[in-house]
Amino acid sequence: MIQKLIQNIQKTDAPIVVGLDPMLSYIPEHIRKKAFEEFGETLSGAAEAVWQYNKAIVDAVYDLIPAVKPQIAMYEQFGIAGMTAFQKTIDYCKEKGLVVIGDVKRGDIGSTSAAYAAGHLGRVQIGSKSYAAFDEDFSTVNPYLGSDGVKPFVDVCREEKKGIFVLVKTSNPSSGEFQDRLIDGKPLYEHVGEKVAQWGADCMEGEYSLVGAVVGATYPEEGMRLRKIMPNAYILVPGYGAQGGKGADLAHFFNKDGLGAIISSSRGIIAAYRQEQYSRFGELNFADASREAVLDMREDIRQALAARK
Repeated sequence: MIQKLIQNIQKTDAPIVVGLDPMLSYIPEHIRKKAFEEFGETLSGAAEAVWQYNKAIVDAVYDLIPAVKPQIAMYEQFGIAGMTAFQKTIDYCKEKGLVVIGDVKRGDIGSTSAAYAAGHLGRVQIGSKSYAAFDEDFSTVNPYLGSDGVKPFVDVCREEKKGIFVLVKTSNPSSGEFQDRLIDGKPLYEHVGEKVAQWGADCMEGEYSLVGAVVGATYPEEGMRLRKIMPNAYILVPGYGAQGGKGADLAHFFNKDGLGAIISSSRGIIAAYRQEQYSRFGELNFADASREAVLDMREDIRQALAARK
């Protein structure tokens, strides 16, 4: 699956993943009104609004990007109806040829972790048949429980030729409370990066591993060190745009081949119409604003990579 991601990136010349993290406050009034007229101001109504919003954005940008990243919490909050919207979003994106990174941040031990891995990336056996449940291409994984929590995902990656992105250095301001703590003279995130490289060594697909890492755009110096520690890991880089990351800070997340990283933007794209620079599109043309935001982001990253050469 890492090869499909690379092929999509090369085809679009855009190492960009759009985070489909919809909040009701982002969704234009006309979409919410239509959904509520059909389903009422209910969990089902909210989930329908989310689905229609996602679909419109995907229709506007799918030819420009290689991948999407739905954040499961934004769907779980609406219960079963929300999870149905999550599934419909995954299926629709895959129909459009996009790689789907499920931002689920799962991580547990033993059979629990194995069940998460089966549900999101693998297959579950039911009698004589097996089924792929959510069937994401990649999932994000929390390594806090150690190898016991990650190994079941790695096993499924090998079986299904899918991938994971392990949280290494996250983009949030308080990440350093734990991730920057020194252990044996090195910050914890470097130790996790070393484990990512070890886990990935047995899951190579060409030059890159099926085991990648999450490293926030808001920590460029840390990203530079981690790029050296994990030369064969693809790095998922959240925090572009709304959280302050910009192309000039991100060039060193990439390897010399111009690959090795994919930059994530969520509300900076899906809620672009609310930003001053895209306000000319208005609510009715919110998806066109999202397309323009993708084009601007792509150009920003292109210029940053060209300046590094």
